[in-house]
Amino acid sequence: MKYVLMFTSTPELDDAVDPARAQEVYGRIYEWFGEHSDKFAGISAELQPVSTATTVAHGDTGPVVVDGPFSEAKEVVGGFTVIDVPDLDAAIAMTKTWPALETPGVSVEIRPMVVDYSQFEQ
Repeated sequence: MKYVLMFTSTPELDDAVDPARAQEVYGRIYEWFGEHSDKFAGISAELQPVSTATTVAHGDTGPVVVDGPFSEAKEVVGGFTVIDVPDLDAAIAMTKTWPALETPGVSVEIRPMVVDYSQFEQ
């Protein structure tokens, strides 16, 4: 089953991490991708900082374009990847080894992908 892993962090807490420690964790993230390369479904991306976000939202007279992220939460999505594993337990087990979880303010949202679009047919 395919799941999207959305890697989030809290920018203020990211800035507080010692640069040497951040570099060490980043190196382990590369290793993590290598260790789990057989589970990736070929779609991954690391995103530019949240300060580069643009949002198009509903407005009373039509779409409204604003700078910034759509969410007002402290956490921001920094990247994502799609994995293909047998079930949610396997996705959770893999995600628990995400090296960045050792730093404050980091989390990973796991969400199953829609693979059967027949549910949207009328």
